[in-house]
Amino acid sequence: MSTKVHQLVDGTKRPLVVAVTGGQAGDSPMLRWLLADLAVARTARGRPRTRPDRVLADKAYSSRANRALLRAKRVQAVIPQRADEIGHRLRRGSAGGRPPSFDTTTYKRRNVVERSFNDHKQWRGIATRYDKLAYVYRGAVVLRAITIWLRE
Repeated sequence: MSTKVHQLVDGTKRPLVVAVTGGQAGDSPMLRWLLADLAVARTARGRPRTRPDRVLADKAYSSRANRALLRAKRVQAVIPQRADEIGHRLRRGSAGGRPPSFDTTTYKRRNVVERSFNDHKQWRGIATRYDKLAYVYRGAVVLRAITIWLRE
């Protein structure tokens, strides 16, 4: 059985939310659940932050539902459109609407997420997935996230 790790990270590769799903699970539907679990404690007093300033994601997260969710939360979406989405919009002509805004300079920082995955894969048990049970594997992923936080 294969598994997939989904995570939200901050700008310094530190994991904020980690989820483990089946390997067949898509990336796009997970964004709603990852954002729902987000809670970053403030350095001063006050409630934890639950809304990021922007979300940088790859084309797998590009969907109307995700863009509407981010717009409703007043979060800037830095997600490129898939080629089929562009084609559908252009085929509809003026009824297709405007393309969503996309900041190319901000998108260049998306490699932070990939580097965070590489930090997780430095543990051989996570990279090869020796564990038979998903909750044991998730425990290893969470433990690795804790060590990444303690390292800095």
